[in-house]
Amino acid sequence: MVLFGAGKIGRSFIAQLFSSGGYEVIFIDVYPLVIDELNRRRKYAVVIKGTTEETIVVENVRGVLASSEETVIKEIVDADLLATAVGQKGLSAVLKLIAKGIVRRFETRGEMPLDIIIAENLRNASVFFEQELKKQLSADFPLNRLVGLVETSIGKMVPIMSREDMERDPLLVFAEPYNTLILDKSAFVNPIPAIPGLAPKENMKAWVDRKLFIHNLGHAAVAYIGNQYNPMFKYVYEALDVALIEKEVRATMAQSAAALLKKYPKEFTHDDLQEHIDDLLIRFKNKALGDTIFRVGCDLFRKLGPDDRLVGAIQLALETDMPYDRILFTLMKGTQFRAKDEEGAMLSDDKKFIAMYASNIQKVLIHVCGFHEKEDECIIGEAEMMDASFIIKQ
Repeated sequence: MVLFGAGKIGRSFIAQLFSSGGYEVIFIDVYPLVIDELNRRRKYAVVIKGTTEETIVVENVRGVLASSEETVIKEIVDADLLATAVGQKGLSAVLKLIAKGIVRRFETRGEMPLDIIIAENLRNASVFFEQELKKQLSADFPLNRLVGLVETSIGKMVPIMSREDMERDPLLVFAEPYNTLILDKSAFVNPIPAIPGLAPKENMKAWVDRKLFIHNLGHAAVAYIGNQYNPMFKYVYEALDVALIEKEVRATMAQSAAALLKKYPKEFTHDDLQEHIDDLLIRFKNKALGDTIFRVGCDLFRKLGPDDRLVGAIQLALETDMPYDRILFTLMKGTQFRAKDEEGAMLSDDKKFIAMYASNIQKVLIHVCGFHEKEDECIIGEAEMMDASFIIKQ
């Protein structure tokens, strides 16, 4: 397997699953230190932070620098499987490389199909990949026949590590015990790998929405409400130790779940979604994971954006004619998010957000969230009427 991205999700989740399933994993990454260490050791450790601590050694790995274009292309030609776990900002460069690789593969191996597992928190990821790849390919290239664009739902939580831990071992990564990779059953052009931990689903859109509008939304609710309740809170579990915050977070997740159930009645049941919420809240409270309010809340331009966890859930509620007041409340708390990292600094983009929009909620709703001044006048009015002070509904 060729895996673009040797970051936390790539190392702790995707590579760990496929290495344990018998694949050699070739990481493609931009950081020379990480690639050098992978090639020197050919293994690394993942520390599982649960009720007990366990260390998994991931073996049969190596690395190639992304800047070594010809070598990367050769790896794609020879690969049995591709995957990406680079984050949205890195995808454009990666897809250009992948396009060159699949063209060379076609030229040298003929119609040898290749699946690409898209391990990105990106809605409609396969459509985005197809559009971007077609920009790099000739009009007659048989992309849909030769390449499977396999969307996933990434539910594994991997916290920000301390500088001390990263300096001690640049390959070390922490993660929670959860280890299930939900992916699109119908998107594969080759047989689905028989690997423990893979959970192929027929209606992938429903499962991507479940991840975004319950898991990601729940994280946002903890971070944004918790940060305003007590700006000194550092960890997610600290906020959830406050009964009223947990109650509000649970109710917000349940409101979004109700809209999901109405949208996908054949895919989920009320009990399924309630059990999922209960499980997530237990996982969020995992003290050993050390997940921070800063990590789950930062990056406001993206997380308050039109297709993301909060605005997307509001749009789903509007589509299904379901309530959205608690979700909108969380969105308003997000506009006031001011958490800092372990060094006392805010994310640079969040500083820009505050400088541009902190004093004008209407501009946030229109320019960041994507609401329309006229069509969404009701929502904008409701948001502006919400008290800027901290309120938890009893």
